[in-house]
Amino acid sequence: MEFKEIITRANQIKDKYNALHKTQAEPEWGISEYTQGLVSDVGELMKLIMAKQGFRATPDLDDKLKHELADCLYSICVIAHELNIDLEKEFIKTMSEIENKN
Repeated sequence: MEFKEIITRANQIKDKYNALHKTQAEPEWGISEYTQGLVSDVGELMKLIMAKQGFRATPDLDDKLKHELADCLYSICVIAHELNIDLEKEFIKTMSEIENKN
């Protein structure tokens, strides 16, 4: 799957969640809620990294790490879309800037 397709898929899932929220008379999530979700997911990711380094016991660690990283990517894709940021373009630009620092 190409990077643009990942971003598109994330936003399709966001739209499905918005439709679900409507049927349950819940408010749609906006950029603040997705950012709060990202912060929560990063916290969970940190706990899993600590477990990977032997500081915590966590069953099914590798599966949980994969899931949490995907959750973080989902939130980042949605947040970028909400801010009208071309994430693929900015990622490439930022990687070039980092690469050229050396």
